[in-house]
Amino acid sequence: MTKTRTYLDYNASAPLLAEARAAAIAALDGANPSSVHSEGRAARQIVDRARRSVAALAGAAAEHVTFTSGATEAAATLLTPDWRMGRSALRFSKLYVCEADHACTLSGGRFASGDVVRFGVDANGVADLARLESLLAGHDRDAGLPLVAVHAANNETGVIQPVHEIARLVKAAGGVLIVDAVQFAGRFSLDITNGCGDFLILSAHKIGGPKGAGAFVGRSNLMMPALLIPGGGQEMGHRAGTENLSGIAGFGVAADLAADRLDAMDAVRTLRDRAEAAVLARFQGAIIHGKNAARLANTSLFTIPGLKAETALIAFDLAGIAVSSGSACSSGRVGPSHVLEAMGVDSGEGAVRLSIGPETTEADIGRFEAVLADLAARRGGRPKAA
Repeated sequence: MTKTRTYLDYNASAPLLAEARAAAIAALDGANPSSVHSEGRAARQIVDRARRSVAALAGAAAEHVTFTSGATEAAATLLTPDWRMGRSALRFSKLYVCEADHACTLSGGRFASGDVVRFGVDANGVADLARLESLLAGHDRDAGLPLVAVHAANNETGVIQPVHEIARLVKAAGGVLIVDAVQFAGRFSLDITNGCGDFLILSAHKIGGPKGAGAFVGRSNLMMPALLIPGGGQEMGHRAGTENLSGIAGFGVAADLAADRLDAMDAVRTLRDRAEAAVLARFQGAIIHGKNAARLANTSLFTIPGLKAETALIAFDLAGIAVSSGSACSSGRVGPSHVLEAMGVDSGEGAVRLSIGPETTEADIGRFEAVLADLAARRGGRPKAA
């Protein structure tokens, strides 16, 4: 008999939406979008339609959307010292990244390691704006411009960063701001024209689209990074290679649906809060990381003193519940969280991340609570009454 599974790991990958699946499957039979025959033109229409949808999700113009194989490729493309402003070369001498950022931006992209400068976060996981301002004030403009990358919302804690304030600091320093909006998109409205950054990074599978499709979106296309993948002239000359037609088709449909799903976030928050209340009630001294900061409505990262995250994950998995220990980018490894370390938290025991979505039900959270109760009972301590 197959046990019913409960999926509570949306930040790793949201479940594929039925509509996005249908669009992706239908596009598998499509031709090369660069071909000039009728079949090619039909495929091009699919790409163009998806481009408009992703642009609408970001509040951008369609011509400012460049499709990639995912957010990691988008970050690697944007995080480069070498750009062009029209026909003129543009040089960035330093990359400033937040210590709690995703690995794809912390890696520094195409910058030399010595040219990547990190700024920290406070105990709540919010970027240290005073430190960033100080770093930008000391930046040597004669060597090149400053490039700053920051996540809009943390993938582990859900903590939301003050991107508009960061954008103000970066603009005052004459720099450019790259915003990783992967976890933010589909959970809050996005509008790149309202001062939230110069480029946004998006990922299809975080909003219910297929894996293997992403994009970077600019306020304009006057200033663009040096090519990461040279070759043909696809993606308006900004990214070579035949487009992933099925992935892009599904991405576009998921982007269309994202606006409608924003209305479900209040209900999602209620379920998240119920889960957190159960953690705090069952375990004396349990910690909800980032609880005192603005957070995504769907995300909770918690630590239970004396209980290793790996032990908890195994217990949840055996009970048919999928949760995680944070980022899903470590080849299944459960270990210390660089996000918690940046927050000054001793993360030796690790932490458990619950991340949910509009499809999550009260029954799902009830099953989560039942495993918590079992964990508390097995520890043989004196858990607080639920």
